[in-house]
Amino acid sequence: MTARLERRQVQSDARRELMLDAARAVFGRLGIEGASIREIAREAGYTPGAIYSYFDSKDAIYGALLAESLERLHGAVNAAGTDAATPADLLEAKAGAWFGFYAARPRDLDLGFYLVQGMQPRGLTSELNGQLNDRLHDALRPCEAALQAMGLNAEDALRENTSLFAHGVGLLLLQHTGRIRMFGQDTTLLFEAYVIGLVERLAAR
Repeated sequence: MTARLERRQVQSDARRELMLDAARAVFGRLGIEGASIREIAREAGYTPGAIYSYFDSKDAIYGALLAESLERLHGAVNAAGTDAATPADLLEAKAGAWFGFYAARPRDLDLGFYLVQGMQPRGLTSELNGQLNDRLHDALRPCEAALQAMGLNAEDALRENTSLFAHGVGLLLLQHTGRIRMFGQDTTLLFEAYVIGLVERLAAR
């Protein structure tokens, strides 16, 4: 690739990221139903035609944002637990990583669970939705591996990991909506207590 082509590619990538940043802001403000290509273009400082040269619809933009979010999630999970001494330590580190990722990034939680679309993956093709679901599950598999290392078979590890994820997501939604305040509780402490309880229950088997 020539220097000129490299510069063009860098500029193109920068424009695409600017458009995605604008879309993230618009989706957060208006939701996907209220958002439009025109509004995203206005936020980015481009014409709608410029947006369409990168994305054929706002749903395609949404899919790109969700894919990027899941890659950041993977990075957080992969970086956690490198110094874990036991499978239990690894479970706590990996589970804490995905929970902490979403706890600190409510907009990523919205994207990951279609909350800006009314709880339904409208606009995403079944193939793309399946790919994104698989990518999310990939980020949770280290917890399943840790559970198997603690003595569970694959089926039981999947069941416990599903329960762990469901518990964490419920707490995240309570935090995200502010409903946790009615209980006067801390979601991170509650999640950590759940993981500790799971480890102790498995150790007693």
